Amino acid sequence: MTTPSTFSLALANEAATANLMADLALLIGAGDVIALSGDLGAGKTTAARALIRYLADDPAIEVPSPTFTLAQGYDLAPFPLIHADLYRINDPLELEEIGLSPLPEGIVALIEWPERAPGALPPDRIEIAFSHRPALGSTARAAEITGYGKAAAQVARLQALRQFLDGAGFVEAKRQRMAGDASTRSYARLFRDESAVILMNSPRRPDGPAIYDGKSYSAAVHLAEDVKPFVAIANGLRERGLSAPAIHHADLDGGFLITEDFGRETFIEGEPPQPIAERYEAAVDMLAELHRVLLP
Repeated sequence: MTTPSTFSLALANEAATANLMADLALLIGAGDVIALSGDLGAGKTTAARALIRYLADDPAIEVPSPTFTLAQGYDLAPFPLIHADLYRINDPLELEEIGLSPLPEGIVALIEWPERAPGALPPDRIEIAFSHRPALGSTARAAEITGYGKAAAQVARLQALRQFLDGAGFVEAKRQRMAGDASTRSYARLFRDESAVILMNSPRRPDGPAIYDGKSYSAAVHLAEDVKPFVAIANGLRERGLSAPAIHHADLDGGFLITEDFGRETFIEGEPPQPIAERYEAAVDMLAELHRVLLP
């Protein structure tokens, strides 16, 4: 049995709660279950609303409390999500009637008042217990985050991410979701003093079994197994006068980077989208230059 992983945070205000949920969003995926507990007014719905708005990349999206509807679905870009409130559940068997037992596959389940149906929670889950901290202000809260089963690794990584951001001076920066790529990495924009940087979460890729000539798949096709090749390539390109993101802060072993933000411009524009010829020409020039230089 996997030992649960747990840590506690002081949350001074709603912005701090929103940042916690944004950081958690970098680490979750379809199939994950997040249970939010605490007394009335402890901040459960505030946290749920912050997570949904972050994933939707829409700070104004309406996120009503599902106290009376019991469950509210959201078709979000990264994965579908169900926001449930079990306060009015009197018997765990009622969950079957509203389609929450068993939980649908391929979704993220965000559940308030999980203690109303403890037997319905899966063994692999993240629990966040909120409590008031009136001595620190009317909006101050504390959160105890615990990961059970497979989710223990996610909570341990969340704690490591928070420590990295704190050490880099960005734990209070505003977060904005960025679309991921085809890898196991995830990204967010961090805003501080009206400037933006990129946070990269790049967990180490397990090497896996040997499948080709005694090599794992990642070794055979030269996939990066951690963040070190990204940093090495970026440094090598800049040393040779080519453009690559500056690495402002790095935890190479943990797989966290804060890098320069190159902005939102792409290689196409207009409606319907059309290629921007000058940018494609610059990209071809870059490729030609790479054939002239030697990278170690």
